[in-house]
Amino acid sequence: MYLHHRLNSSRLVVLLQQWARDDGARAAQLPQPDVAHTLSQWLGTVDAVQLSRALHAIESLPEAGRTGAEPGMAIDLAALDRFVQKAQADLSALLTARAAAPKPLRARADNTPVALPDPEADADFGAHAPRYLELQRQMDTRLLALRAQVRHAIAKGRPALRQLAALDAVMEQMLGAREQRLWASLPSHLERRLAYRHQAHQQALQARGLADEPHRWRQPGGWLWAFEQDMQALLLAEMQVRLLPITGLLEAAHNEKTGQQE
Repeated sequence: MYLHHRLNSSRLVVLLQQWARDDGARAAQLPQPDVAHTLSQWLGTVDAVQLSRALHAIESLPEAGRTGAEPGMAIDLAALDRFVQKAQADLSALLTARAAAPKPLRARADNTPVALPDPEADADFGAHAPRYLELQRQMDTRLLALRAQVRHAIAKGRPALRQLAALDAVMEQMLGAREQRLWASLPSHLERRLAYRHQAHQQALQARGLADEPHRWRQPGGWLWAFEQDMQALLLAEMQVRLLPITGLLEAAHNEKTGQQE
């Protein structure tokens, strides 16, 4: 129930639902699925058996800790919090950095004037997809490393945290491929958003009887400028969901420490 609530209330789910409502003609024809419920169906029968075996093995960790007379090291949670916050801030800055301005085409040998890039080329999603995919790749690399570092840190703590770290490693391995398929589906939502922005722009021009001015598309208030905001919002929402296992590990470590103090 708690996981269902966290997924349903995530920024990613809310954003995609909002985009579907904006794109009303298409959304009205299709039933809107419960995204969190869909994600919850990732574990099949074989996965459940493997998870059960992993849990059985993990249950032995506290006993091993007690018999080894090693209660666990104290974890500097404040330092770990700062480390995660810094990594999150750095990644947020990367995802929201302004796209580089398009460069003029190369000058010709006969010294004719340099041609500027065609702004209408940006109306095609192919001009934006490589950037989104590259940012996704960097996000994946950084957050996988961050998750492993946090897991390694809490695994030095008390037996309950060692169990949690071991369970997180199992879940990451089991769900990794499914998660990658989910992230790979997001560019298609962004492509539809580009089409929606472009269509809305054209309809507004027609309603007001104005001529189009492609050189203004990327200026604040332009439709490509708005699409850029959409891309950043989707990247940040994806980052929030990807961070959930990491923040969950931190919350558990804080709760364990609070329980010890009580």
